[in-house]
Amino acid sequence: MDEITLKNFRCFREEQTARLAPLTLLVGENSTGKTSFMAMIRALWDVAYRRTDPNFKEEPYDLGSFDEIAHHRGGRGGRAETFEAGFSARRRETRTDREIEVATDRPYRFDVKFGRDGTAPVSVVRRFSCDGNWVEEDFTYDEWPPLILLGTPNGSWVGEINPDPDYDASPFGVDPDSLDDRQGSGPPTDEDWERLQRLSRTFDEVREFGRHKQRPYAGAPVRSKPQRTYDPARTTRDPEGDYVPMYLAEVFFQDKEEWNELKEALEKFGQASGLFDEISVKSFGRKASEPFQVRIRKFGSRIKGPQRNLIDVGYGVSQVLPVVTELFRDRFFPVMFDYTIPPMFLLQQPEVHLHPSAQAALGSLFCQVAKPHRQLVIETHSDHLIDRVRMDVRDGTTPLKPEDVSILFFERKDLDVRIHSLRIDKEGNIEGAPDGYRNFFLEETARSLWKRQPIGA
Repeated sequence: MDEITLKNFRCFREEQTARLAPLTLLVGENSTGKTSFMAMIRALWDVAYRRTDPNFKEEPYDLGSFDEIAHHRGGRGGRAETFEAGFSARRRETRTDREIEVATDRPYRFDVKFGRDGTAPVSVVRRFSCDGNWVEEDFTYDEWPPLILLGTPNGSWVGEINPDPDYDASPFGVDPDSLDDRQGSGPPTDEDWERLQRLSRTFDEVREFGRHKQRPYAGAPVRSKPQRTYDPARTTRDPEGDYVPMYLAEVFFQDKEEWNELKEALEKFGQASGLFDEISVKSFGRKASEPFQVRIRKFGSRIKGPQRNLIDVGYGVSQVLPVVTELFRDRFFPVMFDYTIPPMFLLQQPEVHLHPSAQAALGSLFCQVAKPHRQLVIETHSDHLIDRVRMDVRDGTTPLKPEDVSILFFERKDLDVRIHSLRIDKEGNIEGAPDGYRNFFLEETARSLWKRQPIGA
């Protein structure tokens, strides 16, 4: 996804547009809609690529019912009857050892309007557009299949989908005889029909591309608590990372060569962050079905030091381990574990319980793993993480270029929130920051430098 738009959604009343990049950082005060923003990214994915209505109560986001989601100002302002969201995207490549998958080489856009079905929000209008042409499904009419609206720069028409195989070659399976002109448009010309045929093919390509992809991985702000001993279980992904110790044990037992590669990657981050120098799996038997422990070791200047149980070291280690492992996971056993790479990672406050130096190391890790086909959307309150990203881009220690990083500043304005899409330049400076950005830090710095004079002095 390259750009997200929101309107009448939670705290976003006026239409807001946010630029996404391979690495996108969400910053701002508490309760300014950052978590809601990530929840909508996953919801848009479900509507666009899975063709299903999203569950806005699915973990790790619980946005409540329609009344809690539609913008509400109170008083005469009332509650919005609908809310809207959309995204634009373009060519996306997924590189594997065997193939390169391409969705489309042209930019396209999905837009959705949500209405109420009882207490739940559901999509009532879905729109796909590309090259100035568009198709729209309208579910507000009490008809099935829903009416379909087609448009080109020359006009727009409304028609019905015919499931008969004879109409498979028609754009979106629409019956040409059912088309009615809208807003004074004449009948579609041969050029219009060719445009709609091309739009239909692009739509099918995009849907097929998304159908084979994992949904965005959504991580919880608080990860699972470590245990002294683990019993092997199925490695099913979850927002809290409960599965991570089981995943580590599976790799350890099934292929030592792959385990050594994963171990090396984890230890490289552990050493860079100062959290640990060595990680290991200690089995209490010879079989993969036996209980096991995850152990951590810090090296001294002369000796390696003792191995310690994960539960006996700093809490930050167990909190960051699920985040780091998930980012490395696509490199190890994706086929054996029936796992495909999520195209997006939505991570909430990955720096929780980490020392500033470890927070900065996370920033470097994000710069290394973020790619156009693997986007990271990170909610953070860490200046250390953001500063490390800026410096790594400036110093050229990351493959990312300045345009590959987007900083979204969520600023509260009275009862609404505005999203500012900030960029960094080649020197690592933040461009386009509004006056409210970092005001708190500037005021605190000024206070530390200048002693407050007593009144009347």
